[in-house]
Amino acid sequence: MESSSGTGRQYTCREVYEEGAAMLAELEDGRLDARLLLDHFCGITVNRLLADPESPVDDERRRAFLEGIVRRAAREPLAYIIGEQSFMGLPFVVSEDVLIPEQDTENLVEEALRLIDDNSRILDLCTGSGCILLSLLRYTNGCVGVGSDISAAALNIARKNACNLGLSEQASWVEGDLFSALSQIPGNGNEEGKPVFDLIISNPPYIPTRVIGTLAPEVRCSEPRLALDGGEDGLDFYRRIIREAPGYLVIGGRLMLEIGYDQAQAVSSLLEQAGYYGIEILKDYGGNDRIATAVCSMAQKEKN
Repeated sequence: MESSSGTGRQYTCREVYEEGAAMLAELEDGRLDARLLLDHFCGITVNRLLADPESPVDDERRRAFLEGIVRRAAREPLAYIIGEQSFMGLPFVVSEDVLIPEQDTENLVEEALRLIDDNSRILDLCTGSGCILLSLLRYTNGCVGVGSDISAAALNIARKNACNLGLSEQASWVEGDLFSALSQIPGNGNEEGKPVFDLIISNPPYIPTRVIGTLAPEVRCSEPRLALDGGEDGLDFYRRIIREAPGYLVIGGRLMLEIGYDQAQAVSSLLEQAGYYGIEILKDYGGNDRIATAVCSMAQKEKN
């Protein structure tokens, strides 16, 4: 069979898929990745591949597919190649400027949805793609929120996601280092003119610097180091957030943090020493400690 472009033989979708899968044979999920890339670049779903494996694929789409395969073989994350990742049942644009939303973080959002009320004011620190804040806004009524990040490129991605999800009116974005970014937001009830929130939530960098080199290539070589490195012991951002958050929380407001599987005791101690109450450590679907949550006390507000 000759191709319509005159460049040689015409490939079938089965042949193109098998060509890509063979190039990803060393990856644990190589065949699955090849199917997803075939769908993305060639518009061939797994159902079509099974039902009509002899349907033709033109040269341009085959080339695009194989370029994607080469990137994946080099251990570039699939989400960056496709440019999108599902999170909480919603599609999020992603790029190398943001962490790829992970299922572990869905646990954080689900627990937040259980604990917060409608019409809450939410602050999402280290917002990245905006997936945490935007999921909370999508699945609640009347909530508004602010996402802060030190990366302007990350905030551009967050704005795109807010627009795509129809949430631009409920979310605002500020650039800066943790709470310093909030100087751009007018006060809404704090005596010192600071904005205050009912919920402060964050998935901050929490991987110890020495551990980053041991991570999978997809993480250590592709995802932004700025969003991974939590300092020598992985606790740098927790110390800062826990210390400063009471100045931006209402009395009885809640702080929620994603944590590493082995950081529960350390983060709990930091929360207790800072005067929070109602401290809880919640587990993820795998049974690992994943979320630290605590409530801002009146004593903390008076101190701040």
